[in-house]
Amino acid sequence: MAGGNAIRGTRVGAGPMGESERGETAPRSRISYFCSNGHITTPSFASEADIPESWDCPRCGLPAGRDGENPPAPPRTEPYKTHLAYVKERRSDADGAAILEEALGRLRASREL
Repeated sequence: MAGGNAIRGTRVGAGPMGESERGETAPRSRISYFCSNGHITTPSFASEADIPESWDCPRCGLPAGRDGENPPAPPRTEPYKTHLAYVKERRSDADGAAILEEALGRLRASREL
């Protein structure tokens, strides 16, 4: 036989009371947002709230706009760069050759000792 707890499986606020117990809901407006993958998101906002121009699509994560004919373009992703690619951006080939010669000179000098 189960325990004698009569409210087992329920939570506070659950039940037939409804809005009379919780009060009236704020007036809301539903705004549609469209992403470039064709998804439509319709969040609801309070009537007096500032409506954002863009919203993140919950299905694909791309930005969504309010214009269904011209949704925002997906953000351009930069390819992964290695450490060497970043170094090559900062240094010219001549600088790299000079640094290599300096390092090799120090290495040869330490081996002669």
